[in-house]
Amino acid sequence: MTLPTTTVPLPPATGAWREGDPPGRRRWHPAERPLALEAGGELPGVRLAFETWGRLAADGSNAVLVLHALTGDSHVVGPAGPGHLTPGWWDGLVGPGRPLDTDRWFVVAPNVLGGCQGSTGPASARPGTGGRWGGAFPFLTQRDQVAAEAGLADALGIERWALVVGGSMGGMRALEWAVSYPGRVDALLLLATTAAASAEQIAWANVQLHAVRADPHWQGGDYHDTGHGPHAGLGLARRLAHITYRSEPELALRFGRTAQGTEEPFRGGRYQVESYLDHHAAKLVRRFDAGSYVVLTEAMNAHDIGRGRGGTRAALARVTARTLVAGVDSDRLYPPPQQTELAALIPSADHPRLIESPYGHDGFLIETDQVAALVHEILG
Repeated sequence: MTLPTTTVPLPPATGAWREGDPPGRRRWHPAERPLALEAGGELPGVRLAFETWGRLAADGSNAVLVLHALTGDSHVVGPAGPGHLTPGWWDGLVGPGRPLDTDRWFVVAPNVLGGCQGSTGPASARPGTGGRWGGAFPFLTQRDQVAAEAGLADALGIERWALVVGGSMGGMRALEWAVSYPGRVDALLLLATTAAASAEQIAWANVQLHAVRADPHWQGGDYHDTGHGPHAGLGLARRLAHITYRSEPELALRFGRTAQGTEEPFRGGRYQVESYLDHHAAKLVRRFDAGSYVVLTEAMNAHDIGRGRGGTRAALARVTARTLVAGVDSDRLYPPPQQTELAALIPSADHPRLIESPYGHDGFLIETDQVAALVHEILG
């Protein structure tokens, strides 16, 4: 299996940010001590890349934490450029006069622990070895990632967040923040997420993990300095994931059975929808790391807010933050009943809101006007 020919060269092994690359708007928080991990052991040399907008109030009361989804990063807003391969993924929400008005709010967005855009992950140098973590990178959970983010908050002088907001994987971490540190979250906005990864979500992810690991260039995760990354496997995983991110009616309306350009499917050519998936696969392998994709996907599979806390109901009863929960009406990956459960069991939440969108799970990223209304509602 090969990716389609493109005029933009693929990276030699990984799309991860590497030491020596332009920093862009990133700053870094290096942890003072190793991070104890939920699954056992510890992770030394932890640092988080993050970006901020606005100014922190003297009393620290205006801080907002924005948490990205699986293949997102800290670059919530701003153009692509040196250090940032893509423009901001929520550009319409953050900035002067926007819903998260940076003349009022101090917005913080970390790159998740285990990620590949500046935070410690499989592509990072492994302390004391002279090499990279690669396949030796430890198993992470959402709780580990949030514990690292709590260290960042401490370093920034933020005792309590005015709002924590996230969608999909970011919503999992936002929920963990509100359960693990209820005294540090005033308001909570959960978008297209769940209390625990379902069997079907784990199943979809399992196929993606197998696709990456079956690539001969995977080499047990130790490919970063070989010059050949598992691009085919990562591209296949992205194709599958992207189908679950969108809705069948949207794909039918946009593409139907139309061939791509002058290509003839009866003679080896592609349908438009195949070209669309090829495009998204090729984009991801240029900007992401297969090792991070595996680590973060496994962390999402491990998500269970009730683990070790007496179950989902008992865990969600810990949430004291003002809470809004919203789903996307066409989401087939994180369907609205999962948000209904969250809203029913979080004491401070009322009925779940519904984002109307033909775009499926990706609606929480695309329907910025509707998300903006939710931000206004929760912040007042």
